[in-house]
Amino acid sequence: MSGYASFREFYPFYLNEHSDRQCRRMHFVGSTLVLVVIATALVTGHAWWLLAAPVVGYGFAWIGHYVFEKNRPATFTHPLYSLMGDWVMYWQILQGKIRL
Repeated sequence: MSGYASFREFYPFYLNEHSDRQCRRMHFVGSTLVLVVIATALVTGHAWWLLAAPVVGYGFAWIGHYVFEKNRPATFTHPLYSLMGDWVMYWQILQGKIRL
């Protein structure tokens, strides 16, 4: 993988790495659970819930990559752009621009 000058340049690569629907579904579930964990922490006032956020988020995503997509997550080489890509893809799924 080469370097990317911007997120706009990186995002097509990111989408290509998520071409398998099951992988996208795993990402969607993980991201939704991250939001649930954050909401739970806010509602209960127990910040320790936040420790679960990266576990569920990355756990589901990485299973999607290793089991279904059969590739290595971009998190290891482009962590910030990859995190941004997760949430852009999540929003585009909610908008119906990307199919589950």
